[in-house]
Amino acid sequence: MKHVLPIIVIAQFLCTSLWFAGNAVLGDMAAELNLASAFLGNITSAVQLGFISGTLIFAIFTIADKFSPSNVFLSSAILASVFNIAISLKGLTGIQILFLRFGTGFFLAGIYPVGMKIASDYFQKGLGKSLGLLVGALVLGTAFPHLVRSISDELPWRIVLYTTSTLSVIGGLMIWILVPNGPFRKPSQTFDFTVFFKIFQVRSFRTAALGYFGHMWELYAFWAFLPVFIQYFGKLHGQELNISFISFAIIGLGGLSCAMGGYLSEKFHPGQIAKFALAISGICCFLSPLILSQPYPVVFLLFLMIWGLSVTADSPMFSTLVAQNSPEMNRGTALTIVNSIGFGISVLSIQLLNFLNFMVPNRFLFLVLGLGPVFGLFYFVKEKLK
Repeated sequence: MKHVLPIIVIAQFLCTSLWFAGNAVLGDMAAELNLASAFLGNITSAVQLGFISGTLIFAIFTIADKFSPSNVFLSSAILASVFNIAISLKGLTGIQILFLRFGTGFFLAGIYPVGMKIASDYFQKGLGKSLGLLVGALVLGTAFPHLVRSISDELPWRIVLYTTSTLSVIGGLMIWILVPNGPFRKPSQTFDFTVFFKIFQVRSFRTAALGYFGHMWELYAFWAFLPVFIQYFGKLHGQELNISFISFAIIGLGGLSCAMGGYLSEKFHPGQIAKFALAISGICCFLSPLILSQPYPVVFLLFLMIWGLSVTADSPMFSTLVAQNSPEMNRGTALTIVNSIGFGISVLSIQLLNFLNFMVPNRFLFLVLGLGPVFGLFYFVKEKLK
């Protein structure tokens, strides 16, 4: 039993390294294939749209509750890795690359929410800590391709794809071999197409979900455009910055805050932690133009560190609240549905930033992300969740 959580965490990290693999190699890939400058937003949105489509299919057919989660995790890890490594093929068009990133995102739906489902099947007590570590692994996995690219800058960009696909298969095998069905798993006996609508009738579940949706408006758009943010500061003030490594460090710090939030949830209510983190990251959104305008790299990096820590700390807390306030037999489906809608919201914010990137000065780009925390706090603070 003691070995289960570390294995789930490591496997989640290995498999979710696929998420931003395309972003990490985009510069070199775009140069080789003559891709348009707007491709950053498109390649990120393709993964998100794939994830949304996958989570919708998984939710409608209650895949995570009907079938063994470990089998679903392994199958998804292998298929996602195939779509990921296919980008290394030569002569691909932009449309083909977007399709492959869509496929990667589709099968990530069988990794991230299913990993949380597996954790909830093992840990009813201390679920906040478990999900904190699990979401922290997702964050580190998301950041990892930037690290690989920063240390392999002299090597072909396809190395990042080979590495992340290999790690995904290893992660899937770890779950399949070492983590059987959990003791608290209650499999659904039949397909119930009404679950999607029924769970939102539970007020406490709905409140937790709305807070999560506000968080998701900000999170992935911040991650996707963080390199643009760093590059803009460097050009504006004549600073040479290692964009790939800084992006890895700032995103990776979020993994630490997820784990810290998980441990703190054993002493404080997850809702209190979520509200605090959401407020801090919202403040960062509104301070971003001022920080970009000042010339000191130390101030800029410290600000990004605070933002990187706060923007993710609420994520496992919201997932904990969603899991705690959803019916046991439909917990996997509930987590999948909330993920699906949340990532749909993230596509809207990413595409909005992609549009504004050519319309407004970059220093004002992240102001619009503050709408998410404001929305989440508005609906979340007035409710008391168990």
